[in-house]
Amino acid sequence: MSDSGIFKPARTVTTAPLAALGLIGGYLTARETGIRSLGGIVLAATGAYAGRTWAQKGGAGTTVALSAVYLGGFGASHPLAKKIGPWPAVLTVAGASALASWALVDRKP
Repeated sequence: MSDSGIFKPARTVTTAPLAALGLIGGYLTARETGIRSLGGIVLAATGAYAGRTWAQKGGAGTTVALSAVYLGGFGASHPLAKKIGPWPAVLTVAGASALASWALVDRKP
């Protein structure tokens, strides 16, 4: 992805809502369509779009850490859903990913 054309410049993108949207949107897409891989595409595309900002504003280490939180949240939501239900689990991991994105990248100028 480049910073020209249809995408906003990476440094101007706020990633916390994207991190939440990717997890919530991926779950919702998979649930409503019945096609799990389609939910994965939403998850991956949103994560990639946020990831370019993480890389530009936070560097490689921050990108790796936030990617781990994002993808780890996806993985953790499955066993968590068995304990607290699917929507609470998705909202919990989405909130954690959004908070991490804000703390490590978005709050910086």
